[in-house]
Amino acid sequence: MKIKTSITLSKELLSAIDNKSIGHKSRSDFIENAVWKYILYILREEQSKKDLEIINHNSDSLNKEANDVLDYQVSI
Repeated sequence: MKIKTSITLSKELLSAIDNKSIGHKSRSDFIENAVWKYILYILREEQSKKDLEIINHNSDSLNKEANDVLDYQVSI
């Protein structure tokens, strides 16, 4: 469901939107798509940060396991 709202944008941004929104149904459609893409970007960044925290938290045991595996390799 769409809800009509009002926002204030700079003249420059509005001009850029008008120039780049060709192929979209409307200016509103262009803005909604752009905001969704930005929100998805933020969510991916948050997930990446959480993943990195998990990896860093487990880095000692992961490194020990990797070193253990390397000990089984045979020199060629």
